[in-house]
Amino acid sequence: MVLMVLSVVGSDRPGLTQALAAAVLSAGGNWLEGHLSRLGGLYVGSVLIELEADAVEGLRAAVDAVDAHGLEVRIAPAIDADDAGGEAFEFSLVGQDQPGIVNQVTTVLSGLGANIETFRSWIDAEPHSGAALFHIEARLRLATEGAASRIQTALEDISAEIMVDVVLKPAD
Repeated sequence: MVLMVLSVVGSDRPGLTQALAAAVLSAGGNWLEGHLSRLGGLYVGSVLIELEADAVEGLRAAVDAVDAHGLEVRIAPAIDADDAGGEAFEFSLVGQDQPGIVNQVTTVLSGLGANIETFRSWIDAEPHSGAALFHIEARLRLATEGAASRIQTALEDISAEIMVDVVLKPAD
């Protein structure tokens, strides 16, 4: 068995998830995990599937049929990664929306060796004023001892500058 990652993007419309699921099933694949959403009016995401090694070409043919209906699908073999090691942390941020928040936060995180395993961001309205609030939720992997306190300090340093609240806590 091999693991494959399907990356998808296309104009959003009913039936895209079903077309992708049918392509995976027709190739004998098993849908293991997926992250699909509407983003900027497009249907975007990724899917991890498992299938027999000799079925990969069948998957490519099935995906070509989905491509013909306007959904671009890229297929790549998943990498057999060893256990990432280190500690997992949950990170959250909320503050007034402004350009550069993601850049500043990810600069701090990468500079201190944090691996971002998941990352989600969105904007919603502040309940009382209606002002745009920017949110981040991320799962981080910290490989070195003491990295959490260094990251917490660095994030607190920039939080005053960009006017955001940050929380870093061990993952469950």
